[in-house]
Amino acid sequence: MNSKPCNIVFYFSDQQRWDTLGCYGQKLPVTPVLDNLAQVGTKFEHAFTCQPVCGPARACLQSGMYATQTGCYRNDIDQPLHIKPLASYFADAGYQTAYVGKWHLASNAQKGLQYATSAVPPQRRGGYRDYWMAADVLEFTSHGYNGYVFDGQGTKHEFIGYRADCINNYAIDFLHQRDAERPFFLFISQIEPHHQNDRNRFEGPDGSKRRFAEYEVPGDLKGMQGDWRENYPDYLGQCASLDQNVGRLVDTLQDMGEWENTIFVYTSDHGSHFCTRNSEYKRSCHDSCTHIPLIICGPGFEGGHTREEMVSLLDLPVTLLDCAGIAKPDCFAGNSLRRLVRGEAKAWPDSVFMQISESQIGRAVRTQTWKYAVRAEANGWEESSADVYYEDFLYDLVNDPYERNNLVADVNYAEVRQQMAALLIPESPPPKSIHRIAGQSIPNQKKNSCAQQKQTIMPRGSAQVACCSVSIALQYHKCLTGSIKIRRGFRQSLRREPRLCFWCWRGKA
Repeated sequence: MNSKPCNIVFYFSDQQRWDTLGCYGQKLPVTPVLDNLAQVGTKFEHAFTCQPVCGPARACLQSGMYATQTGCYRNDIDQPLHIKPLASYFADAGYQTAYVGKWHLASNAQKGLQYATSAVPPQRRGGYRDYWMAADVLEFTSHGYNGYVFDGQGTKHEFIGYRADCINNYAIDFLHQRDAERPFFLFISQIEPHHQNDRNRFEGPDGSKRRFAEYEVPGDLKGMQGDWRENYPDYLGQCASLDQNVGRLVDTLQDMGEWENTIFVYTSDHGSHFCTRNSEYKRSCHDSCTHIPLIICGPGFEGGHTREEMVSLLDLPVTLLDCAGIAKPDCFAGNSLRRLVRGEAKAWPDSVFMQISESQIGRAVRTQTWKYAVRAEANGWEESSADVYYEDFLYDLVNDPYERNNLVADVNYAEVRQQMAALLIPESPPPKSIHRIAGQSIPNQKKNSCAQQKQTIMPRGSAQVACCSVSIALQYHKCLTGSIKIRRGFRQSLRREPRLCFWCWRGKA
């Protein structure tokens, strides 16, 4: 019996809706490889991002913490050097660490750190030591076809061909040159099916518009404005390309005799609503950009099972470490899906929490039946948190799965609003200290760290408070990511004792 620790392959797409996969309901043959993997592995039906923005979502994965904890609450903020990154835990355990594709965690214009079109220095590569073939902002160094990345020595490597294919080739190159006697942690960060920013369109492989012209319009897009009509076939073409490349990677691992000893994870940073919820593709609380695919294969995840629990992107760093036999760091916010699948997890959270930046300073909590969101009247590019939040959305997901009817102002749902707010204050021990790189100290907390703020959530607009005579205040415990006070309209006053906020509580199980 092979006693070598399991290899870990993390395959990360960018801006991919969950329903682009056949195993989640897509009727066209877009993802046959991933559908087959779902049949032999484990599919998570209710997986959600913790931050529907590229850089912050990546920071969460590489740190195991929420974006407000690391300070990477928006794009163009570098991952702090003092926080021990995910790859360093693997390296310390004897793993080879490799990263391929889009990084998005090194540049920071305010600090004069500009790596959009230049090599990322070693100290800013998140602990990936053995193989590096990446660009900090891949959409700046490439298009759908052709581009360049940088290797571990900072040398520029130009590629010719469809971008997803070329990025996948680098991952396969690592597999061929690695030390076969050591386990490996390989992180593949594709940019597909993200839109190409400078061209303002989606760039699928040639022929995508024809190949996927007969698509079925997703329910949340039907009758809505936006640009899905002209872009959705190419978007599906990009997803199909990723699927083909997953197949090539799996074939390589099988040929090497490593597949049976490899944990394979496929997911995305967020989805896309195609400008139907705001003026671009993400940065909202709606399922179209927060619901993500998640398939895990390999030892411990066999059997073709579907899990119905609420799962956060932040559960994945803990899961990866657990699969490698590495103990969960005290500062990591998520819970191990391996333990969940094995029936070893304690009471699993019945909701997921999301932070939303750039377009707003927003917070949202989702259960299987309800979505509740708040936002601040502040600049989401300049601040990560605010003193005052306003109730923004309430959706009945059973009767309104496509989130068309906002109930936040409906007086008949005051009790539901109260119940959803209560999800943010379960009892829990206080969070533990952040694991950090030896010799590196944590800088002084700034306002955007959300560490010492008292915040208030209030009804938005007079129509939402018409039924209210007296506000209630829910006082939240000061914790690492911020204390929150909720002020909302009801007919009586109530003051509750301090409790730990939801996003710190998630890490208790």
